[in-house]
Amino acid sequence: MNVLWVFAHPEPRSLSGALRDDGLRTLRELGHAVRESDLYAMKWNPVVDAADFGAEAGDERLVVGATSARAHARGELSPDIVAEQEKLDWADAVVVQFPLWWYGLPAILKGWFDRVFVKGFGYGVRAEDGRTLRYGEGRLAGKRAMVVLTAGAREPAMGPRGVNGALDEVLFPLHHGTLFYAGMSVLEPVPVFGADRVSAEHFADARQLLRERLRTLETAEPIPFRPQNGGDYDDDLVLRPDRAPGATGLAIHLTGKP
Repeated sequence: MNVLWVFAHPEPRSLSGALRDDGLRTLRELGHAVRESDLYAMKWNPVVDAADFGAEAGDERLVVGATSARAHARGELSPDIVAEQEKLDWADAVVVQFPLWWYGLPAILKGWFDRVFVKGFGYGVRAEDGRTLRYGEGRLAGKRAMVVLTAGAREPAMGPRGVNGALDEVLFPLHHGTLFYAGMSVLEPVPVFGADRVSAEHFADARQLLRERLRTLETAEPIPFRPQNGGDYDDDLVLRPDRAPGATGLAIHLTGKP
């Protein structure tokens, strides 16, 4: 497999950095080809502005979706965006690694998605019959994605009744609203809890877990999100009454959930 590792941590000597190094080494030992986007080392610019879109932006009011789509189609996106899109085109799988900050991604990683997943590439893709291809379909369909994250909270506090909220729900915007939205098959995440007080034993366990998950990167079953165009949703994109009848909440967007 071709694997792109997107890394968003400001300190390479951190726990995250050590896991990243071991993960890349493991992938190579398994025979995979690896590329990396180390966003802090690259000094990645996370801010969307008119300079992203070349001559297409012009002097008129910037409408990011429409302008980015035209720039993408005409090959006028800025070189740093194009370089990341080429990595994604090359990749069969993407590992996205970050520390969980304020229930979300570090700004530099959020900005990577904002700038790279432009309309016509990450979203806004249509089939020949006019259907919008998203939530399980799209330009990035067929690629796998797996999140590796560190969190300061202990594991019980990010469980079903934990004060921080269940991890699968905290990650829903990234898993479902970004990666799956763009068509990717999303694997269960690799979390490391209590990251600011990890013992040597805890680190060894985390490293072993990551290695095991990388060994099954090609074969693991993805999270069973319902595809938009699979018949589960009506014309208003609302789950049909006979699917998860009477239930609400994020879990209803998984197949087989009551």
